[in-house]
Amino acid sequence: MTVKIYTTYTCVWCYRAKEFFKNNNVNFEEVNVEYDIDAMNEMIQKSGQLGVPVIDINGKIIVGFDKEEIVKTLNLK
Repeated sequence: MTVKIYTTYTCVWCYRAKEFFKNNNVNFEEVNVEYDIDAMNEMIQKSGQLGVPVIDINGKIIVGFDKEEIVKTLNLK
């Protein structure tokens, strides 16, 4: 399972999502889009959104820290 989270330095919800992943032993790749235009364009292409976090779990895109959807998608208990 691959998990990628698009973030910025000042995003509180990004921090909460990353902490959630760490607390649940979910490996993830963080991509900060604040100064990386290519990464920002990739995020927008995947989600159609400018806001962060955008979370890509095996191709399923979740916009925002939607804990319930993340738990369901990762099949966590």
